[in-house]
Amino acid sequence: MNKNTKGINTAEEKSGFVLEKKNYILIGVGFLLLIIGFILLSGGKSEDPSIFNPEIFNFRRITLAPIVILLGFITEIFAIVWKPKK
Repeated sequence: MNKNTKGINTAEEKSGFVLEKKNYILIGVGFLLLIIGFILLSGGKSEDPSIFNPEIFNFRRITLAPIVILLGFITEIFAIVWKPKK
């Protein structure tokens, strides 16, 4: 029995990659969004541990960073699941 009768496309078999180039680009974009989100989330510590610093509750750390991280995870899932049209 030859390999084409099993439903395997010879072009996909020769490439060796599971996903296509567009998928890998989207995975990179999602990873970059995750890194940016975690960088936005960092910081806000006080110099003196006995003094409270209200900077930890600003817009960047409470709202913006979690949204960017969530977009990064959504992009990663979409990049893995999406099959580009040929």
